[in-house]
Amino acid sequence: MIFGLYEQDIAAVVLLGLIANFLFSFLFGWYLTKNIGMREMLESKGGKKQSWLMGVTLVIPYARMIVTLYRVAVLQLYFLNRGLTHKEYWIYMTRDESEQR
Repeated sequence: MIFGLYEQDIAAVVLLGLIANFLFSFLFGWYLTKNIGMREMLESKGGKKQSWLMGVTLVIPYARMIVTLYRVAVLQLYFLNRGLTHKEYWIYMTRDESEQR
């Protein structure tokens, strides 16, 4: 037993976390592609590197899904509610501050 769960239960939780992460990430990417367009996304993508924390979240089952949901919340609350576009959000997420100047 680990954390009060049997090994099979832990494996099931990890597998469900991976499936949920894939589903949320896929749907969010599809949503952005529909609203921005694949060509526009490729042309406006910056060279921003992911932080080391994103690599660590692969180990924790639901962490990547939570990060994706956080990005959805940032899109909705900060960008769309203020009248900004999906493309401006994409540029914000993929470019460093030094590239934007």
